[in-house]
Amino acid sequence: MNILVGNTFPLTLIRRKTSIVPKSVEILKVHINDKNNIVYSFWGHNNTLATANKILEIDLTPTTKRPSLLLSNEGYIEFNDNIFKQCWVLSPDYIPGFRPIIGEEVGEDEITGWQVLQMIWE
Repeated sequence: MNILVGNTFPLTLIRRKTSIVPKSVEILKVHINDKNNIVYSFWGHNNTLATANKILEIDLTPTTKRPSLLLSNEGYIEFNDNIFKQCWVLSPDYIPGFRPIIGEEVGEDEITGWQVLQMIWE
């Protein structure tokens, strides 16, 4: 199975019933490390990429700079000529009260942890 991983997800691409469920980093790692799965990355922020690579023990560097997702005719996510019915989002938690400045990358010192969301399209 193909696994799609990114650091954020554009909600404007949700056009059919979708479940979003919090999961642990460990659960995501189990799916990533499954030898039957191929991992595709649409990671968009270079400043958090190295840390995410360390956490998941895999290189999430996308094949293109600033990759974008598409919507298939059926309302599923399309990426690199593949259709995905699920997506994993690994996002940083910030120090309390911190708000990133628009257009500026966030440094690792402002990240306190990570959260995982599993998105599943029906």
